Amino acid sequence: MSQSLLLMAAMALGGYLLGSIPFGVIATRLGGAGNVRSIGSGNIGATNVLRTGRKDLAAITLVGDGGKGAVAVFIAWLISQNATLEAQSLLMAIAGGSAFLGHLYPVWLGFKGGKGVATFFGTLIAAAWPVGLAAGATWLVVAFLFRISSLAALVAVALAPVYVFVFGRPTAIAWLAFFMAILVYIRHAPNIRRLLHGEEPRIGGSKKDADA
Repeated sequence: MSQSLLLMAAMALGGYLLGSIPFGVIATRLGGAGNVRSIGSGNIGATNVLRTGRKDLAAITLVGDGGKGAVAVFIAWLISQNATLEAQSLLMAIAGGSAFLGHLYPVWLGFKGGKGVATFFGTLIAAAWPVGLAAGATWLVVAFLFRISSLAALVAVALAPVYVFVFGRPTAIAWLAFFMAILVYIRHAPNIRRLLHGEEPRIGGSKKDADA
């Protein structure tokens, strides 16, 4: 196996293991808030952690989930300083995509992880910050207009691959954004069903049925 293939394999494995770190579970247990998987929707993301009533733990989870994708991309960028832009972008996409996959399907939790929105943004900002910021701005606009967090996330991730081309970023980053967007939609299948039936809770409204 060539050195480049070994490096890509190492980035994939390392990124996946990094992404598998369940910050929501760790934060709630160490913070004395119990097991987040037995609270609310059972999701390990920041939104469900917030249902424990601990904003500090939710903030830690949000930063951790977003940060692990960013760290994976940064490590790949650091290692590939002497590579071409295309090769570097590919390595970053592999590391970031693997971290994202690890968050959704963590080996430590029986492959039952979060929905990936925070990790999506963290990964994308690190891989191509203008694209990540544009997607984040899209989330804010849609959330402001419709007051539905899941809808904002679905629109933002769908437009992210388009933003890659708007800002002239490498094709590997477009594939990364597309890969993550597909998985976000898969993980948000219950939310999509509720949206179609007009039953998805709004921001600031009742959250008893929310699991975004």
